[in-house]
Amino acid sequence: MNALTQDRLVSVRDTAAALGCSVATVWRRAADKSIPQPVKIGGMTRWSESELVSFIEEAKAQRVAA
Repeated sequence: MNALTQDRLVSVRDTAAALGCSVATVWRRAADKSIPQPVKIGGMTRWSESELVSFIEEAKAQRVAA
């Protein structure tokens, strides 16, 4: 497997679905830097799938520890 297929870049809609929130909430959280920051390529804005997975797993771990 090459490096490109190991870390997909996903859209704001996919990011919202992964986080279980609205697209507007993703943009708000990106602005306040409470979620991983997106990658901008030309006119596109995408999120690293692996960073989102790590972010979600970290949140789960903090929930269990609390």
